[in-house]
Amino acid sequence: MSNITRTPTRGLPALWNDLFNSRGELDRLFEGRFPNFGGTLFPSVDVEETEDGIRLTAELPGLKTEDIHVTVENGVLSISGEKTREREEKDENTYHLVERQYGRFQRSFTLPKSADADKVSAKFEDGVLTVVVAKAAEAKPKRIKIG
Repeated sequence: MSNITRTPTRGLPALWNDLFNSRGELDRLFEGRFPNFGGTLFPSVDVEETEDGIRLTAELPGLKTEDIHVTVENGVLSISGEKTREREEKDENTYHLVERQYGRFQRSFTLPKSADADKVSAKFEDGVLTVVVAKAAEAKPKRIKIG
């Protein structure tokens, strides 16, 4: 007779809870020691391909247009700037949790070969930066009429 012990299987939700708890412990351990370690990159960016190009949408709450720089160089699109701390350190203030990120930031994205780096537009509205990079004309799909 073999002594096989079956370990009860744990459901997926329990596994996720363990992972998130471990992540929280790591975040607290490294908090403030390394930029963006254990936290999310700032700014959060969505990258989407459309029929006409690439659209990047970045959340930049609390910034002004003059705080943000968008550049394209050697096929790399970069978003950079600085978010300054708004709060004042006073003796009567006791912060129990500080999650907002401050300081200089930069996010860079390598553009696909189909992108036309000469046709880039950007707009900033309500704390959201939208950058659109057009596709080169030869990269767009062409519908061929069957005769």
